[in-house]
Amino acid sequence: MRIDQLLVQRGLASTRSQAQRLIAAGVRCRGTGDWRRVAKNGDEVDADAHIELLDDAEARYVSRGGLKLEGALQHLDRSVEGLLCLDLGQSTGGFTDCLLQRGASRVVGVDVGFGQLHERLRADPRVGCVERVNARRLCVQDLPDAAEGFDLIVGDLSFISQTLVLPAATPMLKGGGALLMLVKPQFELQPGQLGKGGVVTDPSLYPVVERRVRAAHSALGPTGSRP
Repeated sequence: MRIDQLLVQRGLASTRSQAQRLIAAGVRCRGTGDWRRVAKNGDEVDADAHIELLDDAEARYVSRGGLKLEGALQHLDRSVEGLLCLDLGQSTGGFTDCLLQRGASRVVGVDVGFGQLHERLRADPRVGCVERVNARRLCVQDLPDAAEGFDLIVGDLSFISQTLVLPAATPMLKGGGALLMLVKPQFELQPGQLGKGGVVTDPSLYPVVERRVRAAHSALGPTGSRP
């Protein structure tokens, strides 16, 4: 049996894509012989083989997004224990999964797409999922649990500038709440400032992005005004 298929069958990965990332990070197995490290996604192994993940980081969350947020929370030494959180660009739910595993009491997610949230999270009573809503047009009426505001708003958004999202997101915060957004420079700059394939190759542009996002947030005040 293919090792990537077996990882999914055993529940060690939720998708073939995640299984392949686990294999890249390191998987070894043992059938009737000695332990051996798997070299390729399509390597054939016994269906009853013993499997060991050499690095289980990829398996902790439903998507790699969880690792991004985990790193940020660790770097900032920030606790989310007991917090009501809003996840913008929820998608498969990597950020949502990370927040729940770190003790958030509830996470409400928003995504412009539909049907992307992992089934494990969709079935979790602590999770809300608001689909087919663009974050830049978000309002309190769209969201369950939003009447009193959120303690923390996180976001991993693509193809849109933070300057367009912040005016809608900031008013959703409680007083003293926090924003933790993944900034993607390629969506904050002009097309002429980007390299081939839309990649930012000039490091001198990073401070430009930072100033632009900070200015957009400062213009809204500490919490904005609730719509």
